[in-house]
Amino acid sequence: MEEEEEEVLCYLDRVLEEEEEVFEYGDGELDAITPTHRQFKGDTEKGLEMKKLVLSGFLASEEIYINQLEALLLPMRPLKATATTSQPVLTIQQVETIFYKIQDIFEIHKEFYDALLPNIQQWDEKVTVGHLFQKLASQLGVYKAFVDNYKVALETAEKCSQANIQFQKISENLKVKGPKDSKDCSTTVTMEALLYKPIDRVTRSTLVLHDLLKHTPKDHPDYPLLQDALRISQNFLSSINEEIDPRRTAVTTPKGEARQLVKDGFLVELSESSRKLRHVFIFTDLLLCAKMKKTSAGRHQQYECKWYIPLADLTFQTLDETDSPHIQVLPEHEIEEMKIKISVLKNEIQKEKKAPKGQSRVERLRKKMNEQESWLLLQSPTIPFSINNNHGKSYLFLLSSDYERSEWRESIQKLQRRDLQACVLSSVELQVLTSSCFKLRTVHNIPVTSNKDDEETPGLYGFLHVIVRSAKGFNESANLYCTLEVDSFGYFVSKAKTRVFRDTTEPQWNEEFEIELEGSQYLRILCYEKCYDKSQLNKDDNEIVDKIMGKGQVQLDPQTVQSKNWHMDVIEMNGIKVEFSMKFTSRDLSLKRTPSKKQSGVFGVKINVVTKRERSKVPYIVRQCIEEVEKRGIDEVGIYRISGVATDIQALKTAFDTNTKDILMMLSDMDINAIAGTLKLYFRELPEPLLTDHLYPSFMAGIALSDPAAKENCMMHHLRHLPEPNLITFLTLLEHLKRVAEKEPVNKMSLHNLATVFGPTLLRPSESETTKGQHITSASDIWSHDVMAQVQVLLYYLQHPPISLAELKRNTLYFSTDG
Repeated sequence: MEEEEEEVLCYLDRVLEEEEEVFEYGDGELDAITPTHRQFKGDTEKGLEMKKLVLSGFLASEEIYINQLEALLLPMRPLKATATTSQPVLTIQQVETIFYKIQDIFEIHKEFYDALLPNIQQWDEKVTVGHLFQKLASQLGVYKAFVDNYKVALETAEKCSQANIQFQKISENLKVKGPKDSKDCSTTVTMEALLYKPIDRVTRSTLVLHDLLKHTPKDHPDYPLLQDALRISQNFLSSINEEIDPRRTAVTTPKGEARQLVKDGFLVELSESSRKLRHVFIFTDLLLCAKMKKTSAGRHQQYECKWYIPLADLTFQTLDETDSPHIQVLPEHEIEEMKIKISVLKNEIQKEKKAPKGQSRVERLRKKMNEQESWLLLQSPTIPFSINNNHGKSYLFLLSSDYERSEWRESIQKLQRRDLQACVLSSVELQVLTSSCFKLRTVHNIPVTSNKDDEETPGLYGFLHVIVRSAKGFNESANLYCTLEVDSFGYFVSKAKTRVFRDTTEPQWNEEFEIELEGSQYLRILCYEKCYDKSQLNKDDNEIVDKIMGKGQVQLDPQTVQSKNWHMDVIEMNGIKVEFSMKFTSRDLSLKRTPSKKQSGVFGVKINVVTKRERSKVPYIVRQCIEEVEKRGIDEVGIYRISGVATDIQALKTAFDTNTKDILMMLSDMDINAIAGTLKLYFRELPEPLLTDHLYPSFMAGIALSDPAAKENCMMHHLRHLPEPNLITFLTLLEHLKRVAEKEPVNKMSLHNLATVFGPTLLRPSESETTKGQHITSASDIWSHDVMAQVQVLLYYLQHPPISLAELKRNTLYFSTDG
């Protein structure tokens, strides 16, 4: 029972946290800060249409909720009647405890529903509903009584089920009527599930109030009434949730060193199955792992030593399958959702800096961003780096890239080449050494944006085009390839990989890649020797790895990179020289849609023109690329995320544009990442996004809604209004991406990954739309606001149950969803 109550309270806590964010980022009034709200503030007609859609969706869920309450009341009356007979199923007291306040709640919502329904059926701009929501909120005292009794009600119901088989059957088979226009007559639900519905309902009503306020003009009579209802609901949620423990605060630490400091930095240690952020110091004769000590305000910060290993005793551990600790990895979508939150906060901070008296809010937002970035830094690394001492004690760090692991290992191995003596520090010596770390450290802050000075470069947002040309300096022939990494949100991510050039000392790759940058400042190139001989493979840190032949890093200097011409460069690594070229396209330029001057091709041509010419419902290029990816690319790690070779993509583009007869042969021979890249390029180059310029504002407004029923109503309503070729192509792509995500354990591509890749491609408005000013005010707004919302729109449809075209085309007033 305690677990059940904790789950309920945690749910309320989560909803409250979301509501808090809506208020905290607002402009001092009860409105959300989504771009859609600001874009359509003055558009009364559009706002009232959205308001009707929100109310229709809520009314649908309200009907289901009333049916659920009615299903609870149905057994209550006979149970009460039999309580006074010689063979009672339950006592009067038990009946009143289990069904406490259900009748009152039912009557409140039946009255609300009956009053709201005619307002929606006879909708016009003068309709007012604020008084109905205000009255509903004023009756929340009944819910307070229900919540206070909730735990006892569940316990009583469970005890009665165990003691009485007749009541057990009743409580496990309650029938809930379907909506009036539903084909389904009823569904079977347990009493426990139905008793939870009132707890869920208050949060639902509060979210709807947020949505209604977004789409109600401030001079409308409803506005102050809805504000008042929201205030009451908010206070109620806070009052029943105030005993929840505060959420875990993000771990943060600083750095230092002694003896002679050679290297230091922040690493994530896996300690007792928990991730801990440590500051690791390599001295000339030992490695010390420390954490920042908590001190009272005003006192000098100090480090606390967690452990140390003399370098003479240190070895790099090779893990066997049997003793390998399980590394818990968070689902990709949680990592991506945190990135979205951080990006929104960054944008808010920039706005507040320009606002008068915005400094206090800037500090508050910075603090919140620091916590979220620190959390990301802690949860994102997954590459194991194991070290051991000669006494059998082992330690495991997690790093974000092979580059870091190689750097730490090389720094230690270089020192170990000297004649080192094992050392044992006394407690006093260890304390002195640890204390000196604070002054000696070279890395002072964890690598998060919130720790950077305002003057520091924010990094590059857009697309980096890199051609990996050739390499020289190898002593003997080998099978060679390169990987490319860029920094993103404080850690490095692998973005591209060349083909393996076999048995050579001078590989000539000449491969071009397009890499998306998210505030990136560095490009790293790693050169590997591919090992095909399984007997020679290194089993290192519990995974098969190829040998790193060299690695190097270049700073992405905006002045150098942002010229229109290719910039040639060379990275020197361990005597090896890798030659490459790069150029950068800023996000505002890369997001332009340019219609094709030739209407005979498919790229840059309107989708309805292509389907009409082909006499098809879905363009041939889309069907063929999907078929090929499903045939041989669905198990490919990073499919749609890893960049294909640009020259291959261009060759396929030309073939489809000229309707070459050899297309099928080309597809079967082509690298699968190039085919995936061609499909993405097709959607990116459509002169109008697949989900259309006209409906773009509607999708943005719909995804910003908080209430699930209202959101469902809007998102299906907008989808229904797409032109048929767009709709059928979208539904075809949707089902394909779902099939790709089913293979996530193999290909590492979750629904969220795929939404991040395809969202902006399918929704980003055309140039004519982005320059009107009513949708998007600047290139930075495209990224910080709309791109995040575009990802969320596609993710919504990807997470939705299969959408039938026939069902979608039924012109219903609203969609009924489970309340």
